[in-house]
Amino acid sequence: MTRLLEGKRAVVTGGANGIGAAIVRELAQAGVAKGAILDLPTTVGATVAPEGWDEIAVDLRDDHSIREAFAEVLAALETIDVLVAAAGIVPAWTSIGELDPEEWDEVFRVNARGVMRTIQEARAGMSEGGAIVVIASQNAWRGSEHLASYTASKHAALGLVRSLALELGPHGIRVNAIGPGSVATDAYVGRLRRREAAGGATVEQALTREAQGTTLQRLTTVEDVARASLFLASDLASGVAGHILPVGPATR
Repeated sequence: MTRLLEGKRAVVTGGANGIGAAIVRELAQAGVAKGAILDLPTTVGATVAPEGWDEIAVDLRDDHSIREAFAEVLAALETIDVLVAAAGIVPAWTSIGELDPEEWDEVFRVNARGVMRTIQEARAGMSEGGAIVVIASQNAWRGSEHLASYTASKHAALGLVRSLALELGPHGIRVNAIGPGSVATDAYVGRLRRREAAGGATVEQALTREAQGTTLQRLTTVEDVARASLFLASDLASGVAGHILPVGPATR
């Protein structure tokens, strides 16, 4: 049976760990011939890259870094069939009264502007029939208490996806987003630990409560998100553009 992405060339930002690393593994297993993992210099090399995948350091807050990284990507891959923008940051829970405007700008610089610049630089190398997948969040369509900057940045990312789907669709490039539910990544668990240290629920209590509030009584997994990314990147989704795909059990 032919693998869904046999011979394709792919780029994954934020691909060195967490959700991004799971997406890299899924795309590699689906037949990607050559790929590039883009992540922070301190994170690149955190996992063993699949055969045929290069690791390239990038800081999405820095325009020069993004330009240099994609110059290296295009030199190695020549063309890009699949782009998955998985890089993002999640700040600590903060009330609006205590929200630092500098933190707001930092979150937007990565989660919104960084996604825009990623697509902007990759566009020149995208093949007709290519696919762009932006990893957004369930917070792209709903609010979240004490997480205003993150939620607003993901709303912005979804607006970008919907606009670029209209712009790039006539060129044969599909643009979609994924909205994962809560995923127990190291970063998320770290935030729960900080909340526990401040006198909140324990990590175990918080994760259990989160899972019990869903239809399947479990959290979303990185594999759930990776498989959805493969679907949107492949010809199985050839007629899907401008949408956000919720991934994970619905909340009650």
